Amino acid sequence: MKKKFNPIIVLAALLFTVILLIPTVLVLPFSGEQAIGELSEEVNTAEVEVSSEPSADSSVEVAVFRTAQSQVEKVPLNEYLVGVVAAEMPAEFEIEALKAQALTARTYYVKQMMGTATKGLPEGAHVTDTQAHQVYKNKTELQQQWGSAFNQKYAKVKEAVQATDGQILTYDGEPIEATFFSTSNGFTENSEDYWSNNIPYLRSVKSPWDTVSPKYTEQKIIPISEFEKKLGVKLADRSEVGKITQKTEGNRVGKVEIGGKVLSGRDVRDMLGLNSSDFKWYAKGNNIVIETKGYGHGVGMSQYGANGMAAEGKNYQDIVQHYYQGVEIASGESTLAQVTAKK
Repeated sequence: MKKKFNPIIVLAALLFTVILLIPTVLVLPFSGEQAIGELSEEVNTAEVEVSSEPSADSSVEVAVFRTAQSQVEKVPLNEYLVGVVAAEMPAEFEIEALKAQALTARTYYVKQMMGTATKGLPEGAHVTDTQAHQVYKNKTELQQQWGSAFNQKYAKVKEAVQATDGQILTYDGEPIEATFFSTSNGFTENSEDYWSNNIPYLRSVKSPWDTVSPKYTEQKIIPISEFEKKLGVKLADRSEVGKITQKTEGNRVGKVEIGGKVLSGRDVRDMLGLNSSDFKWYAKGNNIVIETKGYGHGVGMSQYGANGMAAEGKNYQDIVQHYYQGVEIASGESTLAQVTAKK
């Protein structure tokens, strides 16, 4: 007796078989061949692309005379600036203070190259790596100095340089004398009160942030005989060890009279090797005890002042425009191009 099949069940079975076989039929013809093409993509990634254009700084080469090695080292300006900022200012300082330092360092180099200050340098050198120009340390030296903290500190200083790429400080359209120093006595100094020339943007301004500097005050003890010899004076009476006859606007010693001889505050600082020209002293036994306030010449930007401003939320533009009166932050690309052409 033949078994009858339900036509609905048969149809369902046939459909199921076809569904299973179709993928196999589609795949089998290609299973023994190598792929000769693949699905490509053409997606607009403009929003996430990073420009490969060189920075303004990287297009300029700096020739630094390395004093210890007595040879010229050539580096791109951006690397030179990292080495200067790292050598001149603690990397632990606020990022905005480091940016201000980067801006002064670039301006200093541009001003140097636009003038005739390279005369007298070893052949081929633009600057030295000393305080005669700007202190500079290369990557190897910074690795030795910072040890395990190198990557973090180098990245921070590099960020400060990159943030100011190509920028310089100008006054009446010309690069300024971007002088700076470590620590003020509470005020910066007018240029003519320390040097001979009156520079309109190097004016005395308040700098109350410097009191936290470890260099804010110092005491130095000098034997009276050495004091007399270095200053070229004779103290007839130890109860009278001189008189300050003039103070500067920055509250430093302008003139001091000692044993009938008049000296400038800067002269005394240089002769006695003092931290600052803000000083006072007194005789004690066979010694002169000298107390100073501040560290450096006092003209331009105070580094500890800059860090104090940054800690209060000021940006690098605020900082430089406080310490350099009436200046502008301008693109230095055309000037950098002139520097490159000049070389």
